[in-house]
Amino acid sequence: MTIDMPRIEDTAAALLADREQRRFAFYGRVSTEDQQDPVASRNWQLSRATGLIEPVGGIIVTEFFDIGLSRSLPWKRRPQAAKLLDALADPNRGFDAVVIGEPQRAFYGNQYSLTMPVFSHYGVDLWVPEVGGAIDPESEAHDLIMSVFGGMSKGERTRVKVRVRTAMTSQAKIEGRFLGGRPPFGYRLADAGPHPNPGKAADGRRLHKLEPEPTTAPVVRRIFAMYLANNGYFVIAEALTRDGIPSPSAADPGRNPHRTGEGWAKSAVKNILSNPRYTGRQVWNKQRKDEVLLDVNDVALGYETRMRWNDKNSWVWSDTIAHPPLVTINDFELVQTIMAASGRGRTGNRQRRVRRHYLLRGLMLCGLCGRKMQSHQAHETAYYRCRYPNEYALANHVQHPRNVYVAERDIIPALDNWLLTAFAPHRLTDTIRRLHAAQPDTGPDVVAPGITAANRIIAACDAKLLQYRAIADAGGDPATVAAWMAEVNAQRATAVNQRNQAAAAAQAPRRLTEDDIHHLVGGLDDIRNTLRNARHQDKSNVYRALRLALTYNPGQNKISVEAMPDADYCGVTVRVRGGT
Repeated sequence: MTIDMPRIEDTAAALLADREQRRFAFYGRVSTEDQQDPVASRNWQLSRATGLIEPVGGIIVTEFFDIGLSRSLPWKRRPQAAKLLDALADPNRGFDAVVIGEPQRAFYGNQYSLTMPVFSHYGVDLWVPEVGGAIDPESEAHDLIMSVFGGMSKGERTRVKVRVRTAMTSQAKIEGRFLGGRPPFGYRLADAGPHPNPGKAADGRRLHKLEPEPTTAPVVRRIFAMYLANNGYFVIAEALTRDGIPSPSAADPGRNPHRTGEGWAKSAVKNILSNPRYTGRQVWNKQRKDEVLLDVNDVALGYETRMRWNDKNSWVWSDTIAHPPLVTINDFELVQTIMAASGRGRTGNRQRRVRRHYLLRGLMLCGLCGRKMQSHQAHETAYYRCRYPNEYALANHVQHPRNVYVAERDIIPALDNWLLTAFAPHRLTDTIRRLHAAQPDTGPDVVAPGITAANRIIAACDAKLLQYRAIADAGGDPATVAAWMAEVNAQRATAVNQRNQAAAAAQAPRRLTEDDIHHLVGGLDDIRNTLRNARHQDKSNVYRALRLALTYNPGQNKISVEAMPDADYCGVTVRVRGGT
């Protein structure tokens, strides 16, 4: 009997074909907070990943790389990592396994134990250099190794934070160095010489210091003088507004886009009087960043960063005068003593009011100024109030009562009656038709301001890179030029990421069909029954699901109501009882 054996050439070809079918997705991450170069970081992470899979015939067919994101963010909150997780569920994903070049950049704390089950569920292998190939989910050794790297990643981040804070504390206290941030009203930034770090100095980095701003520094001195002359916050604010002096947000609108730039507010005067940097001392650590759980019932969602004020005993003061003072230390301390004395007689054991649930919190607008009305309780009754300080009216020449009130009990019955009528079974078809017809047409995309700003940064970076290449071609020091280009590439990558995010946010919403609207309205958990049952929380959820916007016009004693579920819009006007 003769047996036909396969030729060696055929066997090698079959093995090669099998090897070429091993398709990998690459995942990496880089943070730009510590001046990392995204291009260089991606390259070395990709090199480690490629070196791991090439011996088994692996090729990388797609990449997922997060730029400028902290490792503490869970995968679902990183854009590229979230895309990778979504791709795992797609049977036509185009890759068979995922390779990571540096697990300490990919996993933080317990993120590996929360992510690996997803890979196992969809049958996708995860390769890392530290285990020499694919992770075995059943291996205790592999699980221990990856857990150790997650702990090392968390420890490394903690050590970096401690070192940075310790260094900044000494720089502020001993050197009086300006450590960044917005200069206080009355000051501007001035050059303070080259950076003491030789590497940063070679890149052209410079230190800054505070110097009095010619137009606003006299305003700060006037505020302190008026307060010491027994003028209160309101009197000072009204005087500054009457004299046409720009408020801090109006003086620098580019750095205060979240402010309206209206007249001086009492809070602005109080903040200036409380700022110790006007004594010429550098003060640091007035605020801190706290990481707070997004949801205490779902720790896997991770943390969000919130700014909080530190106790004054934790503030770091410079040992010497760091910049020209605008007030003397004696005047500043006297002002603080007067401010503290104005609060005498208040006790810390005042009875706290029970938190009330306002049905229309954040949905009420004032028809006179267009601002959101505040929730307010008086005599056990829920109100919505618009307080318009006199100094704002003085600056904008607006005829606005100091307080505009409307009671919640005068709104809800009329509002519910309209909703019950609009969503009645015999009216529902007509309501949906009106919602569909009232949708705005999706015209050409409008370029968002964030995209324009990012494009300017990208263009500036491209121009710098051309200059640096010209310097390198002319015989410039390669190491210095490479450092320059790394910093500019990091800035450019951050701007590209910001532009992409702004472009995604600026995309026009899809125009909904009548079936879409019917499905949306039908998913509001039986609007009519919910309103009839009058359960506060359920009723509030309905109002927010419909995206109601109520505008109160006190002169006409009417409220205009707009319902805007997603991209839809409809309007109606109802009359309310009572007055302002």
